[in-house]
Amino acid sequence: MIYLTVFAIAAGLSMDALAVSISASICSTEVRVKHALKAAAWFGISQGLMPLGGYFLGAFFRNQIEVVDHWIAFFLLLIIGGKMIHEAFEEEKKECIDYFDTRTLFFLAIATSIDAFAAGLTLSIIDLSIWISALIITLVTAALCFAGVMTGRFLGFRFKHSMEIAGGIILILVGVKILLEHTGYI
Repeated sequence: MIYLTVFAIAAGLSMDALAVSISASICSTEVRVKHALKAAAWFGISQGLMPLGGYFLGAFFRNQIEVVDHWIAFFLLLIIGGKMIHEAFEEEKKECIDYFDTRTLFFLAIATSIDAFAAGLTLSIIDLSIWISALIITLVTAALCFAGVMTGRFLGFRFKHSMEIAGGIILILVGVKILLEHTGYI
């Protein structure tokens, strides 16, 4: 039963990364399996490391991080989502964001995994190894993000323009959701 709890936590934590994975692949001109693997690795590892940080360092840094974590995630996703929407309306795309670029994936992975840091504090209460929990979170997130990139690839080929706008809106809404959750509005 305890493993079901960890799987549920992992699935919940990975939803933001899944939405971003779908959006990124929708808005990319060329998506291959290597891109899905790269996104899965970045998001999975980030989601797995953050609970470790929360577990081991959370007591010390919790108060300082909780004050700004939601704002950081919100602004990163707002900027990237806004750029995605802007690119959808450009007549001639000269410099599109490479959503599978290492630097972009790094920022997206951090933005979507900040809440996993707080989850590390929660996981310390559950009588289960933090290492097993982090591994489960990593694997669940990686699998969902891989599937998300491949799904977005299919949708992007079919409905490029409208899906690009939808992808940008999704990123912005994920940022708003993170902000509202951490400010107590939802």
